[in-house]
Amino acid sequence: MAALFAFRCTSCDEIHEGSPSFGFDAPSPYTQLSEEEKRDIAELSDDFCVIASPEGTQYFVRALLEVPILGVEDPFLWGVRVSASEKSFKRYLDTFDEPQPGDGFFGWLANRIGIYPTEQSRGADVWIQTDGTRPRVVLHQSENASDALARDQRDGISVRRAQQLAEQAMHG
Repeated sequence: MAALFAFRCTSCDEIHEGSPSFGFDAPSPYTQLSEEEKRDIAELSDDFCVIASPEGTQYFVRALLEVPILGVEDPFLWGVRVSASEKSFKRYLDTFDEPQPGDGFFGWLANRIGIYPTEQSRGADVWIQTDGTRPRVVLHQSENASDALARDQRDGISVRRAQQLAEQAMHG
């Protein structure tokens, strides 16, 4: 039986219980818009984001990127936005209330996770869930094996590493 995750934070000395979970409210391209652009060319909701600029329309979906914590029941969660093609986005919208088993699409991770820096874009498969939870993101294994996020998602992380990442995410 897997254990539950809890740790005493070395930064604030508090005990944090439950597997860490951090999220982004919007995709990075949205956060880079001016207030006027956000009002005029973008729509942002809890689940979707559309940016209709003169250069073209960008579509984003909110999803979960799970990093297994070795020996712990629940994973380290990143609430992220991923890009979707127009076709994939429309299919996701059309089946949002009744998702189809096995449905998924290719997307690009649309948030920069500061504690997992990279100069490369991160391609991913986005798998729609039929249990009412957000889609799951599975990163493509980079040709550059130095992508720590892809490696951690594939191999899992130790409890110690999970604590270090959580402390960095909470306290910088």
